[in-house]
Amino acid sequence: MTMAAVVAVLSLAPPGHPNAAAALGTPLVHPNAAAALGTPLAAAGQAATKTWNPPRTPDGKPDLQGIWGPEIGGTYSIEDLDFQDSFQAEIQGTLPDPRRKGKSRIVDPADGKIPYQPWAAAKQREIFEHHTSPNAEQIDPQARCLLSGVPRVMYLPNRFRILQAQGHVVILYEHNHTHREIPMDGRPHLDDKIRLWMGDSRGRWEGDTLVVETSHFNGKLWFDIVGNFQSDALRVVERFTVVDPDQIHYEATIEDPKLYTKHWKLVVPLLRVKEPGYELFEFACHEGNRAPELMLAR
Repeated sequence: MTMAAVVAVLSLAPPGHPNAAAALGTPLVHPNAAAALGTPLAAAGQAATKTWNPPRTPDGKPDLQGIWGPEIGGTYSIEDLDFQDSFQAEIQGTLPDPRRKGKSRIVDPADGKIPYQPWAAAKQREIFEHHTSPNAEQIDPQARCLLSGVPRVMYLPNRFRILQAQGHVVILYEHNHTHREIPMDGRPHLDDKIRLWMGDSRGRWEGDTLVVETSHFNGKLWFDIVGNFQSDALRVVERFTVVDPDQIHYEATIEDPKLYTKHWKLVVPLLRVKEPGYELFEFACHEGNRAPELMLAR
């Protein structure tokens, strides 16, 4: 594995940030992190069936507010968590975590693979084969400090704050100063001509589950470093369900008829950050970012 690839991965977390090592697959420092990692992802997909009555906001909805972080995995390859762990072990001189062996962030289809159309699978395979020594078109857009899109922003190794207000849910992310303002009042989506890096989100409640539908993407982003990609026909339906005081069951169903033969689903446990006095870090990416330069220099 090349130094350029190392730089590209490390660029996912700001220098000095406590999660900088997590960009390479180290779990977040959280009392539930080890337990979450030890849960098979297929089983984790069933976590939302737990019966638990969460605290509620004044309007009676579940209170999702606070600072959260994902169970680490998927940043390098959404389909192969062991690949990322093996990469980390290679450059750090550590042993791979056997709990990641054979695991995918994807729970549907059961094989953990994105159901690409044949031509799209060939394109992704070409990117994968060159991702450590790419040309300009084969560099992960995130290495250029672009926004991450949905759902990737939810499983990056950084933390985020959820806020709830009348008629809106707001998510503030450490990564790249990203934020999402999600209307909950039933308003229509933007004009179809408008295309955005983070898409256009609309939310609603289904019982105690927050459901967010996002469309109007610009089709320029990837799901991971190894080139699993999307088009401007992408539609993402996210579901947030609080399953205990310190965990949100998060799942995202992805549709893109231009690229995939059917929809697919991923699951990420979101863990509450309980460190006293923790505040979101200011994320510096553009400043001193040499990842694209070093990758193209090969």
